[in-house]
Amino acid sequence: MVIELKVKPFEPEFAGKLNFYVNAVNELIRRDSDHPSIGLLICKDMDRTEVQMAFEGITTPMGVATYANVRIKEIQEHLPTAEQIKQQIEIAEEEFMLSMRRKTEETADE
Repeated sequence: MVIELKVKPFEPEFAGKLNFYVNAVNELIRRDSDHPSIGLLICKDMDRTEVQMAFEGITTPMGVATYANVRIKEIQEHLPTAEQIKQQIEIAEEEFMLSMRRKTEETADE
């Protein structure tokens, strides 16, 4: 799950940014055994029509909420710690570097 917390009201460009973040997580961190990544954008306020128009055509599973309708404490209980996130990023970097080395070796063998 990718969660982005904004301290201001929803702006349409937030949809594209969150879509980018979810795609980056899918590409760099998510494993085949993981469930599909979803995005949650939490803003100070939002206009439903503006949100609907901003997300039109985006197929990535994402949602928008305001502070008033999100139970932050309950979400925090299910989120990884900063150290766990750091470890996952380090693992993803190692796996990426290993895959790049393999591609380089395969190209050299051809």
